[in-house]
Amino acid sequence: MSEQTEQIVKWLEKADHDLGTAIITHKHIPKYRDTIAFHCQQAVEKYLKAYLLKLGIEIVKTHDLVYLMELINKKESVTDSLFEKLAMLQEYSVEIRYPDEQIELSDDNINHAIQITNEVRELVINKIGIDYPFSLE
Repeated sequence: MSEQTEQIVKWLEKADHDLGTAIITHKHIPKYRDTIAFHCQQAVEKYLKAYLLKLGIEIVKTHDLVYLMELINKKESVTDSLFEKLAMLQEYSVEIRYPDEQIELSDDNINHAIQITNEVRELVINKIGIDYPFSLE
């Protein structure tokens, strides 16, 4: 396995940890909506950074999902609907972790966040084209 592939797998595993945390928390402590949303945003950020590595684009220290997707879009075209989904998830980045930032989240918001994260995971793993044997089950 090349060094690049090893780094990509590490990013995917970290992203899976965030998504797994979101799913488990949603199942067992659904009222922790801010934590679930945060971990969805974090997972997508890491999936996108894995994709950046595959494309040979330097990883930038940012939580801005739309910006990360714009970097990807320069090399591989993505749909506008994906940008819209990422913009919604971006609201759940770092600020949601602090008590002075109040974002009201419904069950639908959380289910949508998990759905988007799973979509991004599947897209990135398919686009990267490496043998990534891990599942969230």
